[in-house]
Amino acid sequence: MANAARTRPLFGCIEAGGTKFVLGVARGPRAILRTARIPTTTPAETLDAALSYFETAREELGRFDAFGIASFGPVDLDPHSPGYGSITNTPKPGWSDTNLAGVFAHNFDCPVGFDTDVNGAILAESLWGAAAGAGVAIYVTIGTGIGGGAVVDGRPIHGWRHPEMGHALLRRHSDDLDFAGICPFHGDCLEGLASGPAIQARWGASLSELTLDHPAHDIIAYYLAQLVVAQQALLSPEKIVLGGGVMATLGLIERVRSEAQRLGAGYFGKQDYAVLVVSPGLGEQAGLFGALALAQLRLEKK
Repeated sequence: MANAARTRPLFGCIEAGGTKFVLGVARGPRAILRTARIPTTTPAETLDAALSYFETAREELGRFDAFGIASFGPVDLDPHSPGYGSITNTPKPGWSDTNLAGVFAHNFDCPVGFDTDVNGAILAESLWGAAAGAGVAIYVTIGTGIGGGAVVDGRPIHGWRHPEMGHALLRRHSDDLDFAGICPFHGDCLEGLASGPAIQARWGASLSELTLDHPAHDIIAYYLAQLVVAQQALLSPEKIVLGGGVMATLGLIERVRSEAQRLGAGYFGKQDYAVLVVSPGLGEQAGLFGALALAQLRLEKK
């Protein structure tokens, strides 16, 4: 058994977040051997700490076959671009134009799978989690920001750049007309209205801290339900996975399902919204497993 384990590919996994980097080493699919967390400070400090972690692992476990990086964005996913593998115009101070994929490809001489954290998360959820078996699946995280990723037949959607679901424009709730929104680009897009900081900005507390009869719960559910119905119209997904800190609010996912059913008005057939709209099956590990899935996918393309 030990010899068989050593023949399985060794993967480096990085969930690159704006607050922390989660690092992992995996031997084959879903077999994560070890993990670590490091704070996201400056690019130089953060990447040096990550490189040191993986160099130690290489000394102990051998050569890496591939890396996977699921990163906060925006990122450059065009393999023909000179900036491929980089974070682009992020509001995270100091991180714009930071190349992630190139650093690990150079230092470990192996292929690197690179994508957004949400594309990585839905790829993992479609392989091992709540969206397993779905041909079209979407993952949306609602937290400090709002981001979304999608897979079709096991491949993340790319295009001009990558999905930016948090910046979808919405109808305003009739009880929420005076708040301008916090998005510096669009004001009252989905992220500007329904992210954690947007909730805090107008009600002075997180959604989970507000009483269950507070109107904020119905307002946020209304905005998130609009995204659900829009995705039904645009991509006809079989699963929509809603994660992130805001979705930990008691009863919110049930409110979103109910409101989406109302807004859909029966147009999409006998859709069971309790089956369509689900919580992450991989929980807080969706990002790290997303990095593992990206590493595996990249190795398959080698």
